[in-house]
Amino acid sequence: MASGRAGALRGLGEWCARHWVVVIVAWLAAVGGVQALDRIYGGDYSDNFTLTDTQSYQGLQVLKEHEPAAGGYSSQIVLHDAERPLTDFGPQMSDTVGGLQQLPHVLSAQNPLTQQAPPPQDEQDGQDGQSEQDVGPLSQDAATAYITVRFDVPPSTLGSSYLDGVDEAVEPLRSAGVEVEYGGPLGDLARPEADDRLSEAIGFGVAILVLLVGFGSVIAAGVPLLTALISVIVGLAGLGLLAAAFTFATVSPTLATMIGLGVGIDYALFLLTRHRQALMDGVDPVRAAGRAAATSGRAVLVSGCTVIIALTGLSVSGIGFIAKLGVAAAVTVVSAVLGALTLVPALLGLIGRNIDRFHVRKPIAEVQEEAGVESGAWHRYAQRVERRPWHFLAGGVAVIAVLAIPLFSIQLGHIDDGADPTSFTDRRAFDLLTDAFGPGSNGPLTVVIDQSSVPAADRSDLASQAQQALADVPGAAVITPLQPTQDGDVLIATAYSAERPQSEVTADLVNRLVGDTLPQAVSGTAAKGYVTGTTAAQVDFLEIVSSKLPYIIAVVVALAFLIILIVFRGVLIAVKAAVLNVLSIGASYGVVVAVFQWGWGGPALGVSGTVPIESYVPMMMFAIIFGLSMDYEIFLVSRVHEAWLRTGDPKASVAHALEITARVITCAALIMFSVFAAFVINDNIVVKMLGLGLAVSVLIDATVVRLLLVPAVMTLLGKAAWQTPHWLDRILPHIDAEGERKG
Repeated sequence: MASGRAGALRGLGEWCARHWVVVIVAWLAAVGGVQALDRIYGGDYSDNFTLTDTQSYQGLQVLKEHEPAAGGYSSQIVLHDAERPLTDFGPQMSDTVGGLQQLPHVLSAQNPLTQQAPPPQDEQDGQDGQSEQDVGPLSQDAATAYITVRFDVPPSTLGSSYLDGVDEAVEPLRSAGVEVEYGGPLGDLARPEADDRLSEAIGFGVAILVLLVGFGSVIAAGVPLLTALISVIVGLAGLGLLAAAFTFATVSPTLATMIGLGVGIDYALFLLTRHRQALMDGVDPVRAAGRAAATSGRAVLVSGCTVIIALTGLSVSGIGFIAKLGVAAAVTVVSAVLGALTLVPALLGLIGRNIDRFHVRKPIAEVQEEAGVESGAWHRYAQRVERRPWHFLAGGVAVIAVLAIPLFSIQLGHIDDGADPTSFTDRRAFDLLTDAFGPGSNGPLTVVIDQSSVPAADRSDLASQAQQALADVPGAAVITPLQPTQDGDVLIATAYSAERPQSEVTADLVNRLVGDTLPQAVSGTAAKGYVTGTTAAQVDFLEIVSSKLPYIIAVVVALAFLIILIVFRGVLIAVKAAVLNVLSIGASYGVVVAVFQWGWGGPALGVSGTVPIESYVPMMMFAIIFGLSMDYEIFLVSRVHEAWLRTGDPKASVAHALEITARVITCAALIMFSVFAAFVINDNIVVKMLGLGLAVSVLIDATVVRLLLVPAVMTLLGKAAWQTPHWLDRILPHIDAEGERKG
C-alpha cells in the first residue's frame, strides 16, 4: 500500500514537471479566480463571540430582559479638556449625546453632565478605604468625563465604517476643542487595519539571504519563496470565502499568513534539496522531480497532515473562537502542501538543469551518498554526537531547563488597552480614565441580582442583606449602591477594581464576587447573582481556557504519538518525539513569559509595561508548535530510518542522517524563524506573542532538540528505538514517510 502511494506521488511529480505549463497556468488561474471570488463574496473578520454557558452571559441576558438600556454591549467615549471645565460645553455635550442616540444599534448614551454619579458605598455604610475613588462619569475637577454608549450588538461586529457616524456625532465637542477618545470596542474599531506586508518583506528578505548562503543557487533560492507566496495568496482568499459563512477572529489572516509562509517555504525547500541532489547524481529533471515527490514529498504530506491534525485538535476546547483560529491556520497549511506537491515540481520542470546556472558560491544540496562522500563540519559533529551521546543529551536538557524556568510563574489573562501604543485612541482613553477615575474604571463590573423569584414582601430584606455583603469586598475600590430596575425585579450595582482590568487583582475580584460575595448576598432566598460586563466575560473565558488546556495537550500529544508510531513503527521513537516536543514547547513558553510578563525586552518590542500572557496564546502555541516540530522530526528521523533499513547499524544511521539533513534543517529553521520573528513588529500584542513564541520554538526545536537531543537519544536507544510488539505492528496501518527508496 505504501509503495503504491509513493508511486502515485512519483507519478504526480513527474506529470507536473513534464506538463509544467498546464500546472503553472492552473495555479495562476487559481490565484486570480479565488482572489476575485473573495473580493465579491468574501466575508469580514470579527472578534464577536459569546460563551453562552458562562455566568457573565446569563447576567447579560437578565439585564436585557429587565433593563434593556442598562444591558447590551457598552463602550466609553472619553472627553478631556485641560483648559476649561467640561461643564462649559453643555450645548455641545447635549448635541453629541443626541447624535449618538440616533445611531443604529445604540440602546442608550448617557450625558455625563446630567447623569448624577452614585455616592461611593462607604459614604452610606461608614466603611473606610473606598472614598477616594471617583466613580464618574465626571471627574471632580470637571476636566475628564466619559459617555457610556450601549449597543444591542457587539460594536466590534459593526465594522470600521460605523465610526463615520460616531465621528459625526462627536464633532460638536471636537470643534469646541475638547479631546475625544474612544475606549473599549469603539477604540478597537478605530485601530489601524493590520498590514502584514512589512513583516512578509522582512521574512522574505532573510529567507533569500539564508538560501543564497546555504545553497549557493540564485534560482533555487527563488523557488521556495515563489511557491510559498502563491500558496499563501490562494489560502488567504479561500479563508476569506470561509469568512462569509463563519465568523473568524480579526487575527486569523495574520496567523494564517505566518503559518502558511513558514511551512510553505520549508516544504518547498525539502523537495528542492532532494531534487537538486538527484540532478547532481545525473538524473534527468523530470525523473528527479518525481523522485523528490516520492521521497521528500511523502514526508511533506505526512508532516502537513500532522500540522493540520494538531491545529484542528483545538476544537477539543469546545470554544468556537479558538477552534476557528486553528481552522484558519490549517487552510494555508493545506494550500502549502498542495503547492509543494504540484507547483514545485512544475517549476522544477520549467527550470530543468538550469537551476544552478546562476550562483553566488558552489551549489550544495545534500551529500553524494552513493559515492560515499562523508566529510566536513557536519560529519565531524555527527561523529562527536555518536561518541558522546550522554554529554549532548545533558547539554540539551540543561538549556531547555533554564529557558523553561519562567514558565512556572506564568500568569494567564487578557491584555487590556493600557499596553497598546499611545498612538491608539483606546490607549489614550485608557490613560485619561486611569488618571481621572483610577485604573479600575477601564473595566467596570456590573453586579446583577435577579430577584424576580423573590416575593415582593421579602425584597427589602434581600436588598439590605446584599448591600451589606457588598460593603467591603477585598480588591474592590468602589462598589456603588444597588439600584432596582424599573420593573423592580433586578438589583444592579457597578464594581470598580482597585487595579487595571488585566491585573490578577481584578480576576480575583470577579471570582470572589461570583464564588463568595454574591452567594452570601442572596443566601436564604430564591435570588441569583451574576457579574457581567466585558471584563467579567474575559475572566470567564480565561477560566474555561485554563480548564481546557490539559485536554488540548493530551489530544495533540496522543495524535502526534500515533502518527509517529504508524510512520516509523517504533514505540520508543514515538515516545521520544512526544516528550522532547513537550520539553521544547515548555522552553518557548518560558521565553514568552520572560519577555512579556517579566518585561525582559517587551518595551523594545513596542509593549507598554508588563502584560499577562493572553489566555488562549499557550493553547494556540502548543497546537502550532507541536505540529510544526513534526516537519523536522519526520525529515530527520525518516533519514535515520532509511539508513537503518539499508545498513542495520543504528548508531551510524543516526550520524549519517544528521550529517545529510543538518544543513537543510538549519536553513529551514532560520527561514521559519525569520518569518515568525518579523511579525513582532505588528501592533497587535497577541500577534507579537505568537510571532516571538513560534520563532523561539522553531529555533529551539531545530537546534537544541533536533541537533542535540534527538540524535543523542536515538544513539542511546540503538536498535530498541525501532521495535514494536508484533500484535501492535499487525493492527497499525502502514505509511512510508519517505516513499520509495530507489528509482
